[in-house]
Amino acid sequence: MHAEAQKISIKEKVGYSLGDTASNLFFQTFIYYMLFFYTDVFGITTKAAGTMFLVTKVWDAVNDPMMGMIADRTNTRWGKFRPYLIWGAIPIGVLGVLAFTTPELGSVGKLVYAYLTYTFLMMAYTAINVPYSAIMGVMTPNSHERTTVSSFRFIAAFAALLFVQYFIPTMTDGAENPEKSWQLAMTIVSGLAVVLFLVAFFSSKERVQPPKGQKTSFKQDLADLISNKPWLLIGTATVFQLIFICMRGGSTLYYLVYYVKEQELSLFGKIYNLTPSKLFSLLTMSGTAFTILGVVLTPRISKAFGKSTTYAVSLGIAGIASGLFIFLGPQSLALMFVLNFIVSFAVGPVSVLQWAIYADTADYSEWKKGRRATGLVMSASLFALKLGIALGATANAWILAAYGYQPNIEQTASGLLGIRMVMSVYPAIFSLIGMVLMFFYPLKKQLMTQVETELVERRKQAEND
Repeated sequence: MHAEAQKISIKEKVGYSLGDTASNLFFQTFIYYMLFFYTDVFGITTKAAGTMFLVTKVWDAVNDPMMGMIADRTNTRWGKFRPYLIWGAIPIGVLGVLAFTTPELGSVGKLVYAYLTYTFLMMAYTAINVPYSAIMGVMTPNSHERTTVSSFRFIAAFAALLFVQYFIPTMTDGAENPEKSWQLAMTIVSGLAVVLFLVAFFSSKERVQPPKGQKTSFKQDLADLISNKPWLLIGTATVFQLIFICMRGGSTLYYLVYYVKEQELSLFGKIYNLTPSKLFSLLTMSGTAFTILGVVLTPRISKAFGKSTTYAVSLGIAGIASGLFIFLGPQSLALMFVLNFIVSFAVGPVSVLQWAIYADTADYSEWKKGRRATGLVMSASLFALKLGIALGATANAWILAAYGYQPNIEQTASGLLGIRMVMSVYPAIFSLIGMVLMFFYPLKKQLMTQVETELVERRKQAEND
């Protein structure tokens, strides 16, 4: 069947995208709240939390590609990747609650508990999200259609972001027992995620199969990935992109609690007292609305300028606007919102195109090598994403510690400077590195059209043989 003919129904796009709502109920919580939870609620130091985020990635470097290769070799009546949405839903739900539970243990016991629950939560996230991401690469061979599917996916993802930005502060702000409030909040979040993963399983369908008779070893799959230049570029750019996103997201609550503090807002003749928690919800939720707008416009923008160019320029704009936060005083609420709108809008195309580009690199590998390993490509991509999150969270934690940050007290001038820097200048540097990398990405529109057309012909010929 010709690629143009393999369109995806709106119902399937929506159903599949709800899996990313489920995924991002966890993912966005990791970005915005996990470091703050560990330092200001759970009770370990910033340095210890940062070290944990980094150390656990050693296992992810093995676990993530392994999961991709296992998924590529899975064969069931439901397909290669869809079954993991059922198999992994309950485990990630349970571990999501355990990771945000504060046990009555000493400092060493708490640290051990944090390492164990965080590591197993990341493993569960891999086990369900590698196959989930791979499904998009096999729903259709049509590259532009995948971009549209990715847009649906990220509208659903940022709906999850809106939810956690409002729901978690509402559940935890000013609670008499913060530990129980966080546990209850994550019980509700995890339960909702489990249901949505199941909806995604029943809604989606796998259509693109590996070349007939394909048999490859783990070693051959890894060799194909390492020699895939387009994947290496987007994979490395993803690391820098996620360092940028995680540093900004993870520092926002610190920035508002310790630098901006409580503010009075005059609007239509009325005075509103805004706590840092309320400011956080307003700033992040309004920003997410602009991100969703960017997501909606992504297919049109990328069709005009190309995926990689749109990705690179958007990431650069987000970084520059973020860097300008260093010039803002605590009273500059209007400018904070304006700059955050610019950052948020620019992040929309970046988030959508990242996964559409990964699917293209899987096509490129099949076109170049005659072998397809969608699961490995997506798992290695997820590792790049998780590595970026870990490095971003680690950088935040270590930088805050270096500047003298101490939780739940008035910060020194040095501590405040550290908070402002991790909200602005430091993440901007990483976003600009990611932008430069993607200017060298080789899979432009003309080449992808050739790849797509030739792969369709090869599959038609294989069916006739």
